[in-house]
Amino acid sequence: MQTVPFPSSVRNALLAGATLPAFLLAPAALAQQLNEPATPISAPDAPMPENDDQIGFAADALQYDSNSEVVTANGNVQLLRDGNRLRADKVIWDRNSGKVEAIGNVSVIDPEGNIAYGDRFDVTDTLKDGAVDNMLLVLQSGGRLASVKGTRANGVYTLNRATYTGCAVEDSHGCPKEPTWQINAIRVIYDPTRQRVTYKNANIELFGLPLIPLPGLSHPVGDGGSSGLLMPNLRYDRNNGFEVALPYYFKLAPNRDITITPHVYTDTLPMLEANYRHLYDRGAYQVTGYITHGSRVATSDSSTGTTPATAEKDIRGYLDASGKMQLSPEWSLDGSLRFATDRTFLRRYDISRDDRLRSTLGAQRIGENSYFSIRGWAVQTLRQGDSQGQTPIALPVIDYRLRLKDPLLGGVLQLQANTLAITRTSGQDTQRAFAAAEWNLRTLTGLGQEVTFTGYLRGDVYHSSDNALTSVVSYAGDPGWQARGIAAAAVDMRWPFVGEAFGGVQRIAPRVQIVAAPHLANLSLPNEDARAVDLEDSNLFALNRFAGYDRFEDSTRITYGLEYSLALPDFSLESIVGQSYRIDNRPAILPDGTGLSDRTSDIVGRTTVRYKDFVALTHRFRVDKDNLSVRRNEIDATVGSKKTYAMVGYLRLNRDVASGLEDLQDREELRLGGRVQFARFWSVFGSTVIDLTDAKEDPLSVSDGYEPVRHRLGIAYEDDCLTLGITWRRDYQANGDARKGNGFQLRLAFRNIGI
Repeated sequence: MQTVPFPSSVRNALLAGATLPAFLLAPAALAQQLNEPATPISAPDAPMPENDDQIGFAADALQYDSNSEVVTANGNVQLLRDGNRLRADKVIWDRNSGKVEAIGNVSVIDPEGNIAYGDRFDVTDTLKDGAVDNMLLVLQSGGRLASVKGTRANGVYTLNRATYTGCAVEDSHGCPKEPTWQINAIRVIYDPTRQRVTYKNANIELFGLPLIPLPGLSHPVGDGGSSGLLMPNLRYDRNNGFEVALPYYFKLAPNRDITITPHVYTDTLPMLEANYRHLYDRGAYQVTGYITHGSRVATSDSSTGTTPATAEKDIRGYLDASGKMQLSPEWSLDGSLRFATDRTFLRRYDISRDDRLRSTLGAQRIGENSYFSIRGWAVQTLRQGDSQGQTPIALPVIDYRLRLKDPLLGGVLQLQANTLAITRTSGQDTQRAFAAAEWNLRTLTGLGQEVTFTGYLRGDVYHSSDNALTSVVSYAGDPGWQARGIAAAAVDMRWPFVGEAFGGVQRIAPRVQIVAAPHLANLSLPNEDARAVDLEDSNLFALNRFAGYDRFEDSTRITYGLEYSLALPDFSLESIVGQSYRIDNRPAILPDGTGLSDRTSDIVGRTTVRYKDFVALTHRFRVDKDNLSVRRNEIDATVGSKKTYAMVGYLRLNRDVASGLEDLQDREELRLGGRVQFARFWSVFGSTVIDLTDAKEDPLSVSDGYEPVRHRLGIAYEDDCLTLGITWRRDYQANGDARKGNGFQLRLAFRNIGI
């Protein structure tokens, strides 16, 4: 017998003739323990072998018995081969029988970063396959497997009486804890190549209780997971009854996949959902589709004025596709397509509550000082009473902008060219083109005033037809060719006073703006993009307070206001209030109720208050200049932390705008929401929307001043590996076959399992 001791600092390489097992690729084992052992291996790392036939080696001592042909390595043993690192207290290799054992605190790190632990490794003389007692495998993706006994053959692991979990097994203090969920099975097969775990006679244990038997369960692990079933979704509502959605994921390639989801209902025919995704070197796109066959109640269309009394049976569905391609650092293409077979499908199956579906296609170039865009738009209306024939199609919409430095006076010059063509199948058609130039110069005076000079020139050409089909006369304009020239100049002066106050910084800034513009023949031109106009704090000092290009505010006016801000270490306050006065006495083109129809405008303002991350409040208002009636009162507030908070939203519009103008109807609405965390991982949440509109705000409203729109209430559990919740929702508004009533949804999501 020959014994050769090695100090812990000595490293050596063993040739292939004395090869240790290739089973070093395999995981180690622990008996149903999900926690890693606490005893580390402290020896220096083994050296990198020069080739695949060598094994890097480090240990405290090495013994070689030449009579029995047994090699024994003791104390902090480390072995390295093909990127796999084994650590153990002791390694014994019998050259006669070909048996190799790794004993005591064995751990293996494979090239992918997975860490395996076990008490003992026994391998066959093939040096590749073997058996493990008390196995634990910590996957790099976050999950872990444990079993009483496991075997490895051809790289595939078969584990008996095994457990898998994706949860943390230690608390925030490093103490062991039971995982929130785990999957127990008689047999588990793990294929590292496919990165997939397959179970036999499995059940999911939730909070220590057996919950869901899944006899044929299989799921991927990590980003390289393959095809398989995902977690089902459960829901109940009055429209469709009880619903079970069972998605199946197909991995077509590393950058392409598709998910097929059958939706089965108790009160209606099934529906099929499919989602395809593709990521490539220049961009990505996705396509989602729904299809079913069922009955629907058609909603009224203003073009016919009728509502069929009987249900219609037909193919029903929805298509949603979107994508973007980056052709170069400057050029890109993007588009989206949204289409539903009927107006109530999305509401009926609770897919979306949008009342208009917009499809787009466009290309754009963004340079350092230029912008070019060409786009097309189409909209499908889902609103009751809206005529699809009156809904516009915009094609093309072309916009080009070039920013230049002014070499004469200084400042910045922006040139713009724009064209738009709008087509309706049963309405007015409009084409528009204009060229514009805007010059801005910002300077500071010796007294600290910020002065901005603005000059604006624009020339427009319009053509329209079928103008009589537009119901609002002020929107139609005159048919045929029309032209318009626009000129405007403005001086905007802000004088900030900044100083210390209340332990922070206070800023008071009076602001005055003078705008001059000649009279324009606005009403002779069609109005397609400037219909919704309302005086707010956001457009108080705008050169043109109309939202779009088709109307330009042709008045000479002075606008004045006051800005205030206070910044403290944990508190901030920002506020603005202002008003404008029209110097000329020409009749305004702005309708009554917008706050701008008289020479003196209404008073508008905004106040924003923040306290740490606990309070955030924004209040917007508009006050009638004559009687101080509140024409706009809007509050958005959030109080609380990320775990427990309350949200309040209140809006009251009492503008007395003439009926028929687009998006200017008066209304009153209250929105409430909140969340209360009553335990570490448990919380209750809820929200409600209430329509408070009555005849005072809208004479045409049939509401009694308190009309619930939607209630939602639920309870949820969420930790590092599980999301569980049940939500009740009640809808109070019906739309065709999307009936009002109660609905319940169960959400259950396991992390580190599935996709």
